[in-house]
Amino acid sequence: MTTDTTPYAIELRDISKRFGAVQANKDICLQVPAGTVHGIIGENGAGKSTLMSIIYGFYEADTGYIEVDGKRIDIHNSQDAINAGIGMVHQHFMLVENFSVLENVILGAEGGALLKEGVETARVELQRLAQEYSLDIDVDAIVEDLPVGLQQRVEILKALYRGARILILDEPTGVLTPQEADHLFRILDALKEQGVTVLLITHKLREILASTDNVSVMRQGQMVAHRETAKTSKEELAELMVGKKVRLTVDKDEATPSDVFLSAKNISQYDKQGVKRLKNINLELRAGEIVGIAGVSGNGQSELLNVLSGIEPMTEGELHVAGQVITAKAPKDAAQMRGLKMAHVPEDRHKMGLVTGFEAYEAAVLGYHNSSDYNGKVLMNRKVMIDECNQRMADWDVRPPNPHLKTANFSGGNQQKIVIAREVEQNPDILLIGQPTRGVDIGAIENIHEQIVKLRDSGKAILLVSVELDEIMALSDRIIVMFDGAVVGELDAKDADERTLGLMMANAFNKEEQENQKGESA
Repeated sequence: MTTDTTPYAIELRDISKRFGAVQANKDICLQVPAGTVHGIIGENGAGKSTLMSIIYGFYEADTGYIEVDGKRIDIHNSQDAINAGIGMVHQHFMLVENFSVLENVILGAEGGALLKEGVETARVELQRLAQEYSLDIDVDAIVEDLPVGLQQRVEILKALYRGARILILDEPTGVLTPQEADHLFRILDALKEQGVTVLLITHKLREILASTDNVSVMRQGQMVAHRETAKTSKEELAELMVGKKVRLTVDKDEATPSDVFLSAKNISQYDKQGVKRLKNINLELRAGEIVGIAGVSGNGQSELLNVLSGIEPMTEGELHVAGQVITAKAPKDAAQMRGLKMAHVPEDRHKMGLVTGFEAYEAAVLGYHNSSDYNGKVLMNRKVMIDECNQRMADWDVRPPNPHLKTANFSGGNQQKIVIAREVEQNPDILLIGQPTRGVDIGAIENIHEQIVKLRDSGKAILLVSVELDEIMALSDRIIVMFDGAVVGELDAKDADERTLGLMMANAFNKEEQENQKGESA
């Protein structure tokens, strides 16, 4: 009988990290075999990011230590991590947009005083790495001209060029189409074949099951479970993350849409630099219907929400709401749109949805604070506001249920619940909702989805923007796809599938149809 004594690619021993009163990581142990893809999952605030930051040298652990290939190492900064063969691809890319691929990769690792010689050496090495790991890319292309999926490849090449044999990927598919995500997973397979070890941080259980060999679950700063991916399930992983059983499907009946509550006709918008961000948008929102907007982030969804809600003016076109016609020459601001029974959950809760220095009961009335419900003859009626906030916190499971706590002191998911509850409880006819479950724990997603469906069933019109394609497909009755500021497709949700939507999101659907037709005619 033989014993495999091959050391782990990376091993964490009793890692702990505290920030003041918050124990972010506690006695974390982790063993990752070389040449595997290891998933790390957990709810928002479970300690995943802190742990990865310790591995990559952004933070130093208070206690515990790290071994790489069986040898204990000290990581005080990112250069120590790089020297140990650890690379990291961040969720938000660290690229200089007007530099070429080659320039981005060698930035900070130019190879000596003779830049020209270093560049040519790097070019040869990059071409070798691109071929070896299926990372085909033009090394002379300017980064800002590349689609997001190729920009991500540049980040991976940067890490490999610096000698990474352990690669950390933080939420790598958040900005990718399904097709780009599938290609990323093929790249991970190629990395595995060459002996590279991957730590994959994601909240998408489907991707964990599809792309990892093993998965570890974190909850409240601790490592609570390790599983062989082939021997677990979405349901088990969700329960381990939350600590209780979680329903992962959205229950809803077929929609019965009726009256048109909002009609947008040829709406366009130019930004301050004269760039056309919205291009002749036409859409209708009907009572009793959820319309989902699918698209890779940055393709006009944010601008559309801002124009429809009155935050930004349109440049061209007409918007018909509640018998009113709104144009560039006759605009309405956000307060006036709320007066037309339109509510808006903004995509960025910190920038547009909250004042983090306010107490929760104050944040719970923002935008509606002039209502007679909250005002006496002279002063605002704090008791009414606090009582109402207490009730909403109970209904929406906001934790801790303290209306006097500063909004900044709630977790991201609980901040989101405060914003959504504020808008939904106003009983609007039209709800514009952007990224409803961004940063929300998996256990709370179920409640938010139920509330959105309940609002639809009560006869409201809902426009949903989300980068989570699963969420769009699960909640929507009708799906509109945006690309580069324009609507490029529309279909009933029951006819939608991930492949079709992914092609539309890349504006490649008609091109593929044409290619298929050519193949059939040949």
